[in-house]
Amino acid sequence: MRPGCWAPHPPDLYAARARPYLPVMPMEPLPDLATLSLQEIAALAEARRLPPVEQWHPAHCGDSEMRIARDGTWYHQGTPITRPAMVRLFSTILRREPDGGHVLVTPVEKLSIAVEDAPFIAVAMKAEGEGRDAHLVFQLNTGDIVTAGPDHALRLATVDGEPRPYLHVRRGLEALIGRAVYYELAERALAEPGRPGVWSDGVFFPLGEA
Repeated sequence: MRPGCWAPHPPDLYAARARPYLPVMPMEPLPDLATLSLQEIAALAEARRLPPVEQWHPAHCGDSEMRIARDGTWYHQGTPITRPAMVRLFSTILRREPDGGHVLVTPVEKLSIAVEDAPFIAVAMKAEGEGRDAHLVFQLNTGDIVTAGPDHALRLATVDGEPRPYLHVRRGLEALIGRAVYYELAERALAEPGRPGVWSDGVFFPLGEA
């Protein structure tokens, strides 16, 4: 085992050790996105302070034996992690590496985690305004709230011949936009004159052919 690395441990113990660096517990219930104003959304996003994982460079300690499935379910040693608060906790120490891989990182250790597609799923969307004045706010399965815009781009990829939309969340981490949310997004995109796409926070995101 490399210096500074701990022995393998289950998620509960890992979280307990990581907690001093993660001032996010206890977790508040997820807000109802449909009832929030833009001002309330901005306040929630500001209040959610994330650990500075980009500043942590510990030794790589191996594999966490964890996996994020294509549908957003987190697994440890093949067993689903069913506690939403635990998933939300682990998501705050998730980082994407320059080689495209994903790791869970604290100041004292770094463990690989397998991600089948994107580590987050956008499960709800709130739209306010039209055209250039529109704001599209997405709620992720982890409770994060993200407004599409200059720092949070929307993109449409083609995977196995099917369109697959993504939202940039932070530092290279993306959210796959869930099917129901994508239908809402596509309806707005098709309503735009000219090339299908959507406006959000002053940016136009094409979501189809010209």
